[in-house]
Formats: sequence, C-alpha cells, structure tokens
Amino acid sequence: MTKQIDWAQVVTEGRIIPAKTPDTEFFWNGLRDHRLLIQRCTSCTLLRHPPGPMCPVCQSVEWDAVESAGRGNLYSYTTVYAPLAPGFTQPAVVGLVALEEGTRIVSNLVDVSPEELEIGMPVEVFFADQAEGWTVPQFRARRP
Repeated sequence: MTKQIDWAQVVTEGRIIPAKTPDTEFFWNGLRDHRLLIQRCTSCTLLRHPPGPMCPVCQSVEWDAVESAGRGNLYSYTTVYAPLAPGFTQPAVVGLVALEEGTRIVSNLVDVSPEELEIGMPVEVFFADQAEGWTVPQFRARRP
C-alpha cells in the first residue's frame, strides 16, 4: 500500500523565486496568507492574470483584487521532462487552469500522473510553502 502524500504540507526548496513588482506584490502577499487573489479592473470589472499596470480592455489603471475560490478546470497542460527546473526532483506538470471566476492561471499540477490528466477535469488550488519563505499556488485534481 502506498502512502498518500499531503502535498499542502510538503515544503519545497530551491525553486526560482519570482520577482515582485508593484503590480504583482498583492498577489505574492496573498499567497503568503494562503489566499489566491486576482486583479480586477475597477472600471470595467475585467479579471486579469497575470497582474499588470493597465486594463487591456479599457486602459484604466485603477484596480482592486478579489479572492478566488481556487476551483476551476484544466484548460491545457504540458509535462516538462528535461531539463528539470531548480527545486524539482521529477518532471513538472504545468497546467493552464480556467478558474470559476473567469480568468486563467498557469501553475503546477501535483498528485496526478500525466496519464490521468484530462482537459476539463476539475481542479483546486492549494498553497505550497517554500523553504525560502515564499508561497506558490499549486493545483490538484478535485475529487468528490
């Protein structure tokens, strides 16, 4: 019998730390608090990720952030076999997740083999704390 891994409790180290900018700082701070925040234009209400300085639809520079429930469906994915990125000990499954709120986010998918992946499968976020003191959103299959 194989032991089930609680991926939310696995602290990893050695991954490349993303740069924070004035436009992305809210996102990384939210992750540290285990909250998935999405940028929203306050003029036209467009949700956008990755965050940016200006709305691509109405060109407003005014925005706020809304918390995502972290549920969505797998829109697309790829498996990166080589070279292994720093901090990864096995091939990384990178997914494009369509969040229920209506925007998409790129992240790793864990706790599922590439053979089990299906476009449209329901997924959910969890937060993986890094040994260096930052947090990354990860997704896993949403099971009943």
